[in-house]
Amino acid sequence: MVNNNWSLQPADVFERSPVVPVMVINKLEHAVPLAKALVAGGISVLEITLRTECALEAIKLIKQEVPEALVGAGTVLNEEQLQQAIDAGSEFIITPGASVDLLKAGTQSGVPMFPGVATISEIMTALELGYKHLKFFPAEASGGVKTLKAFAGPLPKDIRFCPTGGISPKNYRDYLELDFIDCIGGSWIAPSDAIEAGDWDRITGLCKEALANI
Repeated sequence: MVNNNWSLQPADVFERSPVVPVMVINKLEHAVPLAKALVAGGISVLEITLRTECALEAIKLIKQEVPEALVGAGTVLNEEQLQQAIDAGSEFIITPGASVDLLKAGTQSGVPMFPGVATISEIMTALELGYKHLKFFPAEASGGVKTLKAFAGPLPKDIRFCPTGGISPKNYRDYLELDFIDCIGGSWIAPSDAIEAGDWDRITGLCKEALANI
């Protein structure tokens, strides 16, 4: 779907980086150095989950200080959070699931939204409202690659997925080998212990390693 309300089109986000870090930022002072470490490793699409109190401020800061990054909000659960994330500067929105109201609000917002789906029925609901770029979540718990292959049969050929949840260095390439997968979401390239320790070089190295192995 080309949505004229959106400043970016979904493919612009999905095709920019094959690996998207799922970032949980507990301290605001970590936001900019973390973003810079990821970008230095070759990954410039950043999903900041709205699971922490400083997440919206982190989005604002990274948008200001790391202009080469494409910054979005994850774990958006309702219309209020959708608007808060956009007001903070989010350039895209990712949801873990999606009510019809949230799907409708997403089509009217100014930025692309990627709804979380885990079943054929959820995918059909998203398709009816014009969404063709979807987050498959929780990927491993929902059957992983086997489930996605099964989905591919009845679904339109232009639908695209970003699997997230349980993705690791052991399995991410299995997902990316599927021709309807443009990118995967993973937290292993921004591990919490490295963030807490300020070990930004380790994070940069994990990004480079992930990209080199694709």
